[in-house]
Amino acid sequence: MSHADGARLARHGALHLAALLAGAAVIVPIVFGVLGGFKDNGQLFTNPFGLPDPWVPGNYTEILGSGTFWRQAGNSVLVAIVTTVLVVVIGAMAAYIFARYTFPGRELLFTVFAIGLMFPFAVAILPLFVLLREMNLLGNPLGVILPQAAFGLPVTIVILRGFFRGIPAEVEESAVLDGCGPARFFWRILLPMSRPAIGTVSVLAVVGSWNNYLLPLIVFNDSRLWTLPLGVQQFQSQYSADTARILAYVTLAMLPSLICYALAERQLVSGLTSGIGKG
Repeated sequence: MSHADGARLARHGALHLAALLAGAAVIVPIVFGVLGGFKDNGQLFTNPFGLPDPWVPGNYTEILGSGTFWRQAGNSVLVAIVTTVLVVVIGAMAAYIFARYTFPGRELLFTVFAIGLMFPFAVAILPLFVLLREMNLLGNPLGVILPQAAFGLPVTIVILRGFFRGIPAEVEESAVLDGCGPARFFWRILLPMSRPAIGTVSVLAVVGSWNNYLLPLIVFNDSRLWTLPLGVQQFQSQYSADTARILAYVTLAMLPSLICYALAERQLVSGLTSGIGKG
């Protein structure tokens, strides 16, 4: 084996080891939480990393039988769906303009959107609270949906613009020759061809909305409007001594986002690599 082959093998081995460690750092806490929800507190103390013996499904069934859990899950679903629709529709139209049209200040305006990727959400929480109060949106789902959509637009525009620019101009020229206007080309041809990128930004918007805790905390005073992240905090305070039940609640709360990631894994990777790479 040559020195170059040995170096390449060592590099590949190091990359595989790093990937395994990163995967373990993600998977081990999830497995611990799922199995912990099937234990009682005594098992968690004496055998925290082993299989449940006996299995205690009551932690999960009691939560699934709770109307509060399903109301909070429904609130999270509503907020996530509306946020995602706004982010994808508005972001796709803006990205189409940035990708296909030339106008003065285009790159400067796109840079402003790109800078939004580096703008921490927590920094804007105080002025955002004041703005929502002046607009009478506190205690209103729109007070969460609209800011989430606004903060989701930068990454959506960056990804979709890169993907749209990668579609050959000949496709649009052929559509125009066939009598297809810009709006019809956008809805009928461009968006269907951009399914991987659309899937990517949709997953990012859904998961970002589902996991948002700070914004619903300052907007919703009525517990009937609470989303699951707020429900997890309330449940943890209510059952602070019952760790096993808390693990079951957290597992059920994060399950939809994990399923969303798992189902859209290929589209997520494809959309990120093609969109950002071409942008």
